[in-house]
Amino acid sequence: MNRAKLRTSAFAAVAVLAGSVLAACGSGSGSTGGGTTGGGSGDVQNAKVAFLMPDLASTRYELADKPLFVAKMKQLCPTCEVIYQNADSDAAKQQQQANSALAQGVKAIVLDPVDSAAAATIVKTAQSQQVAVIAYDRPIPATPADYYVSFDNEKIGSMIAQSLVDHLKKENAKGGILQVNGSPTDAAAGLIKKGIHSAVDPSGFKLLAEYDTPDWQPEKAQTWVSGQITQFKDQIVGVVAANDGTGGGSIAAFKAAGVKVPPITGNDAELAAAQRIIAGDQYNTISKPIKIVAEASANVAWEFMQGKKPAGKATLYNTPSELFVPTVVTKENIKEVLFDSGIMKAAEACSGEYAKGCAELGIK
Repeated sequence: MNRAKLRTSAFAAVAVLAGSVLAACGSGSGSTGGGTTGGGSGDVQNAKVAFLMPDLASTRYELADKPLFVAKMKQLCPTCEVIYQNADSDAAKQQQQANSALAQGVKAIVLDPVDSAAAATIVKTAQSQQVAVIAYDRPIPATPADYYVSFDNEKIGSMIAQSLVDHLKKENAKGGILQVNGSPTDAAAGLIKKGIHSAVDPSGFKLLAEYDTPDWQPEKAQTWVSGQITQFKDQIVGVVAANDGTGGGSIAAFKAAGVKVPPITGNDAELAAAQRIIAGDQYNTISKPIKIVAEASANVAWEFMQGKKPAGKATLYNTPSELFVPTVVTKENIKEVLFDSGIMKAAEACSGEYAKGCAELGIK
C-alpha cells in the first residue's frame, strides 16, 4: 500500500469538492436541481446550520470536529451561525436537538447519528420542511439523507484487521483473535464490522469471540475482554478493536489481568492512541484526518443552504456520498503520517513517559 498516495488522494478529493463551492456568502440563488434543497431561495446571509454530534465517549467531537466545521463555515459564510449540540449517546436527546434546530430555522442539518435507525425520523422531519440532512461519518440506511460524507468505514475495518493479520503471520503467531466491534445502533460500526470480517474470516486465525460494544464505551469493551482473557487465556494472539476507545479498553483489560498485551488495533488516531502506539501498547490505528470530513461536510451544507444540490462521487444506501480513503498507522509510519504531516504535534504526544519512545522514533 502506498500510504502517501492515499493521503494525497484524500486531500485532493477535498480540494475538488471545495473548489465546487464558488458562490460568495449571501448569493443564495444557486440552481435547485430538484429534491430536498435546504431552504434554497433568497438571501442566505445570517443563515443557520445545525451540527449535531453523537457522543462524548470519543473526545474528537469537542476537540476537533466542532471547531473544524465551525471554522470552515465561517470561511464560507462569515455571517452564518452554527448551532452545535452533542447528544451524549442519547438518541431521544438527539431527536429533541434536531427539532430545536428546525424550530430555529436552520437551512441544513449535519448529523452524526447516535442511532442510525432512529435517525430516519430526523431525516423525514427535516426533509418535510425542505431542510437538507447531511449524514456525517455514520450513514442513515433506512431513510436516505440528502448527502453522506465520511471515510470509507468498511475499508477501515478491512485495513485495520488485515494489518493485524499480516503482522501476526509475520510473527508466526499461533492462536485466535478477539473482535471488539462498535455500537450495535451505529450503521458505520456495522460497516467496520463487515470490513473486519472480510480480513479475519479467511485469515487462518480462529475468531475466538466477538462483541458489539454498546455506545462504543471503552469501559464496556474492557469488561468484555476481561471475561475473554479468563476464558481463553494465552490462546488470544491479537484483538481487532473497531476504534481507539475500544482498543484502549481492551489494552486496559490485559494490563489489569497482569498478562502480556497482544497486538491490538484501533481507529481514529486519537492522541491517547498515538501515545499507546509509541509506547508499544497498541499495534495500529487509522488516520482519517477529521479536517477532511469536517470541511467537506461544511462545503456540502453550504451548497444546500444556497439551494443547490451537490452531486455525490459515490452512492451508499441510496444516498449521494463522498467517501475518503484512510491510512493505517503503526509504529513504522507514525512519525510520517501523524507528526511530519502536522496532524499531531510532538509537544502534545511526547511528554513524560512517552518522551523516550518518541526519541527512539525520531519524533520531535
